[in-house]
This record gives sequence, C-alpha cells and structure tokens, in this order.
Amino acid sequence: MNFIKKANILQILLLILVLNSCTKQEKKVELRDAQLPKNVLPKMKPLNNEGPTLSEAYLNATRNKIAAFYAKNWPRNSANGGFLVAQNGQIIFEKYEGLTNFRTKDSITSTTPLHIASVSKVLTATAVLKLVNANRIKLDQKVNTILKEFPFPDITIRTLLNHRSGLRNYAYFTDRDKNIWDRHNILTNQDILTILATKNIGLESKTDTRFAYCNTNYAMLALVIEKVTKLPYKEAMNQIIFKPLGMKNTFVFDYEKDKDKIVPSYKGNRVEIGKDYLDAVYGDKNIYSTPRDLLKLDRSRNGGDFLEPKLLAQVYEGYSNEREGEKNYGLGIRMINWKTGQHFYFHNGWWHGNTSSYVTLQKEKVTIIALSNKFTKQTYAVRKLAKIFGDYPFEMDEE
Repeated sequence: MNFIKKANILQILLLILVLNSCTKQEKKVELRDAQLPKNVLPKMKPLNNEGPTLSEAYLNATRNKIAAFYAKNWPRNSANGGFLVAQNGQIIFEKYEGLTNFRTKDSITSTTPLHIASVSKVLTATAVLKLVNANRIKLDQKVNTILKEFPFPDITIRTLLNHRSGLRNYAYFTDRDKNIWDRHNILTNQDILTILATKNIGLESKTDTRFAYCNTNYAMLALVIEKVTKLPYKEAMNQIIFKPLGMKNTFVFDYEKDKDKIVPSYKGNRVEIGKDYLDAVYGDKNIYSTPRDLLKLDRSRNGGDFLEPKLLAQVYEGYSNEREGEKNYGLGIRMINWKTGQHFYFHNGWWHGNTSSYVTLQKEKVTIIALSNKFTKQTYAVRKLAKIFGDYPFEMDEE
C-alpha cells in the first residue's frame, strides 16, 4: 500500500516537472531591437493596461471642460473631422462630425481614415528611429552611404530628422522650370533624389548651420527606410508600426491605387481640392489615419520599449539653438521649451484642405489628436487643452 502511495506521489511530481518545463519553453525571450537577427525588422509594441484608471468624478469634470472648449472652438457643429483626448490611454472625450464627401454626404466616423499631413513626419521618424535602435543605421551616418546617388556628403540621418540638412523644398524647385521638372508628370520620391543628383539644385544653406523646416528631408528619409528594409515604404511602415500596434485604419496613400478612393479635402468654403503633381510623394505626408489609431501610436512611443534611453533622450532634445527662443525641433517632433522648465511636444500638419494636430503631454500621459479634411486653423487650437492637465502657459480663451 505504501509502495502504491509513493508511486502516485512520484507520478504527480513528475507531472509537475513536465508541466513546468513546458511552461518555461512556451515563454518567449523578448529580444531588444539591437539583438534582433538582421532579417527581422524592429517593431513597435502596444502599451496595454497603462493605468491608473481615471475616477468617474475626474472623467466627468474633465470631459465637461473639453466639451466647453469644443463647442467654442467649433461652434454650431462646424468641425469636419475627428477629435480625441485621452489620458493613461483612456479616452476622455472624442467626437466625429461632418462629411467625408460633400457630394455623397457620407459621414465621418471613428474609423474614417483622414490625411494627417505633416503629422506623417512623426510616423516616418518613428520608423527611422526604430531602425537606428536596431543598429541597422546610425543617427550620424552620412545619407550618401545609404542612397548612393545623394549628392550632399555632409548630410546625415540626424540632420534630415531635425531639419538642419540645408536641403531645398522639392515643392519649390519643381514648380516652375520645365528643365527641372514638367508638372504634367506626377513626381515621386525617387524623382526628387534624381533631380538633386543631376540638376545642380544645390543647398539652401550649409548643412547643420540653421533650422529650416523642409519636406524634402522626410521624402529622403522614406527612401532610406526603403533601402535599409528592402521593402516599399508602405510595407515597411505596415510591418514596423501599423500592424504591431493594431492600427487597422491607417495606411500610406498609394497614388495610383487610392486616388479615387480616399477622403477628398476641401477649402473652408467646401470647394473640393483636387490632386496635383506633388501628391505621390510620401514620408513627409500621405499617411491616412484616425484619432484612435494615433492614440495607439502615441502610447507606444511613450512606453518603455520604444527606444533605448540614450537614443530616446536625443529625440526630445532641441537642435535649433542658433537663435534664443522657446520654439524648437527635435527628431521628428516640434517642441516649446519654456524658461520655467516645462516642455510641450507636438506636431501640426497642413496639406491641401487637410489639417492635423498631434499633442503628447508626456508628464501627464495625455494625448490630444485633431484631424480635419476641410481647411481650418482651429485644428491647431487644441494645444490650449494642455492647460487643463498641467502647468502650460496657454490661455483657454486666447485667440
């Protein structure tokens, strides 16, 4: 009898050992970006269960303040887009109103992708920074070591990201001279690179001597992403950002495939703005998304797994200090640095009739997103909401 009991105990112990072994084998080892095999792309990671949960009293009080702002900023339901405010990843207030198309009368909803204009630069920078984090490229690597045609030997990845390259804006050097570009032809990123390499465009200023916001920088960064990943920009963004974060309503605009499908944009008087020869260029613009998808991106960027601490610190460093002032630019992010020590990080966008604003209050874990496909500068006024959450010197009633 004792023998049988001992045998049963041994069987139970053996079973426990086997189960423990299986559990250990099922646990995947999380590799840092720099440890990934060279054939595996680094990926953004969702930030889930962020906490702490906001109290109902706080939610109601804050929601009322935001609702009052919304009613004043877009009176008589004049907004045409999507708006969202969240804290700790929890949505406090969101609203979608207006039409995707004034002819078909289709309504804008939480799943309607809208053109985010230059907020696309935040996403392009995110992908580039993940590649830096994974040691596929270096921040201070010369661009001409990646794009062999690139004719400017002093320009680095960093000076593209922080707009200190000195490059000229492609929208200006392609718009008049047919010897440089015929506007009857659709311009591509590769066309811009070829023009820079063959048409003696030259720099607007010596590299890294001054800040000059320039879309050409991010058109070139998109080509860098393609060269390093060996994938089209659209697919690289899917693999590095959109799919891992579940951004199901976000995509890179493909001119030939999407030009008749996407949400059109409008002037303030509801006159539709058509496409032009610049609409195929990506990296600086041409991402469509929703406030909810951009919330996922923001929380991931503010999670501990985005970048190594040393690299992350460089993202939010101001690089344009040749003139004393509060406004500055980091690596794919705008900022205001007040003498009080308070910092405000954001990026705005404007393309055709599309306007966009992305605000990330890191200390308070607040995300503010506003998108519109009918031109209005009111989109940019959402920065005033920062005053509700922290010591930001904006006035809620300022114009």
